[in-house]
Amino acid sequence: MQDLTFDLFDAPDLKAEAQALREKLERWNYEYYVLDAPSVPDSEYDKAFTRLSEIEALHPELKTPDSPTQRVGGEARSDLAKVTHARPMLSIHTETDFTGEGAKAFDERVRRALGVEAVSYDCELKFDGLAVNLRYEKGILVSAATRGDGFVGEDVTDNVRTIRTIPLKVEGLPEIFEVRGEVIMHKADFARLNAEQRALGEKQFVNPRNAAAGCLRQLDSKITAKRRLSFYAYALGETSSEVANSQSEMLDFLVGKGFPVARERTVVTSWQALEAFHRHVSDIRETLPFEIDGVVYKVDDYALQSALGFVSREPRWACAHKYPPQEAMTVLEDIEVQVGRTGKLTPVARLKPVFVGGVTVSNATLHNEDFVREIGLKIGDTVVVRRAGDVIPEIVRVIENMRPDSARDFVMPATCPVCGSATFRDEEEKDTRCTGGLFCPAQRAGALTHFASRLAMNIDGMGDKVVAALIDAKLVSTPADFYRLTREDFERLEHFAQKSAQNMVDAIQKSKATTLSRFIYALGIRHVGEATARDLATHFGDLEPLRNATVEDLMRVPDIGEVSAASITSFFAESHNASVIDALIYLGVHWEKVERQEGSLTGKTFVLTGTLANFSREEMKAKLLAKGAKVAGSVSRKTDFVIAGTDAGSKLAKAQELGVPVIGEDEALDMLNN
Repeated sequence: MQDLTFDLFDAPDLKAEAQALREKLERWNYEYYVLDAPSVPDSEYDKAFTRLSEIEALHPELKTPDSPTQRVGGEARSDLAKVTHARPMLSIHTETDFTGEGAKAFDERVRRALGVEAVSYDCELKFDGLAVNLRYEKGILVSAATRGDGFVGEDVTDNVRTIRTIPLKVEGLPEIFEVRGEVIMHKADFARLNAEQRALGEKQFVNPRNAAAGCLRQLDSKITAKRRLSFYAYALGETSSEVANSQSEMLDFLVGKGFPVARERTVVTSWQALEAFHRHVSDIRETLPFEIDGVVYKVDDYALQSALGFVSREPRWACAHKYPPQEAMTVLEDIEVQVGRTGKLTPVARLKPVFVGGVTVSNATLHNEDFVREIGLKIGDTVVVRRAGDVIPEIVRVIENMRPDSARDFVMPATCPVCGSATFRDEEEKDTRCTGGLFCPAQRAGALTHFASRLAMNIDGMGDKVVAALIDAKLVSTPADFYRLTREDFERLEHFAQKSAQNMVDAIQKSKATTLSRFIYALGIRHVGEATARDLATHFGDLEPLRNATVEDLMRVPDIGEVSAASITSFFAESHNASVIDALIYLGVHWEKVERQEGSLTGKTFVLTGTLANFSREEMKAKLLAKGAKVAGSVSRKTDFVIAGTDAGSKLAKAQELGVPVIGEDEALDMLNN
């Protein structure tokens, strides 16, 4: 290690001295964090850093945005602003075959699409971190954002400035230059961080990716600065001018400009070579200083990438080839049952904590009771746990020869563990569900939002956010509670003034006058959609005959089978639901008895498309239904007529292709009137 000690206090020109210090510190940062080959001891770095900090403190005008002192973090921030990416940060296709066939399939797709015998591919690592976009303007790092949803990410500029592998100033870049890559935490830094967390008695991070994401999204960049993160570049975003003609040339360019790029990369020209790279990286995976979950293949030539283009927001010219899920043995200590927002009961395995694929796993999905039975699982068994796709832990098999005498069977509860309502078995979907849809707290938000929706009770303004606010304020727990709300109740909520509160009360009162089919649909009965609700209303005419119907009665209704019939009878048999329905009627919800319409349109199926001149499509649909017609959402050979307005699209084209008669609004009205 060479000795570059120098006298920091002799330079007469403070501006020149500060610039010299910045250049030295950046060079030393690059040597230490990127090259892993420091040329000066830490004491020399600290001495220079301290001197630069002193100069900038005495003369703030000498401080520059790219100064190494700006990496230490600023004041705590109250939020993370959103950033719209100039070019979307899209995901890439993942090969599901972990063997060499995955590489072969990708190569064959590419060559077939291009019509060539061979293609050059750039092979890289697939980091297990957080993707970010770095934006440089005139060589200065001006912003950094996470990928987010690919189009809008989070502004993490202050935190990214603390990552010492990222240069703050780069000479010789185009005026606008965006570099994309992965922010990760090395295994050693992760171990050190968790050791510090343990010493402080604070919560530990479960894996390096989790730690990196948490640190990068810290609201206080001073904390991020203390937790060593690393960055590896692998792509470009928006650039004002081209710097390379291929992926490998671009990576070489980045290396030449001081950006960290993973050493494990190569260019190959066959699927066998792709497979060899995949196998090689698998062999050295445990020796790498960071976590990866696969490798990435990219068509090297940019012109060929452009020719291949994209499909479903994924580039055809790249794919991720992951590794098989990692497995471990542990003990199933218990099985608990969770109730989802749709009433589905899901058994969840409670495991003796085990480290699998970089994560400590204590819970695993069991899908449903059929799955438990199929794998022969008993509580107390020793099981093999796998992180499927390196994401969702699941039990894949039971080690039966290790089963203890105390092992016991799992039985799905006959009543909901949340609300106590009866459960029923949905044989079609192989699930067990809670029947207390109007009462169960686990289903509350979904049931209330559905009840108020446009096609149900149509309570104008009662969206999911308002429903959530009412639940949080403990003002509603069942649909009947809507009709007990007052203007003063709404005024207690955020964003509601006197007038808007009164408007909500008026909308609720207006919704009391409804139709039987809307009311049935609003109840949210499993397997009862809008069309089935209309069929039930037409067949039974009123609610009481429907509430008292048997499975056999229900199966006389067109298109209702045994599963749907069982779901309906179970719903109305549940006393909690009956109480809510009675309360709704008592509070004034009403409808007219349905008289079955017979006429020339009975049995005819219509499809609506385009914009009508005198009616909305919902109004025309109601007129057709009142005359006994059916209204479908798509065109098929069973469609009798398509009613087309202006700007009709694919449904019109489908009708013409199948030879289905197409009529206009006036012809439809003639049919209705005659």
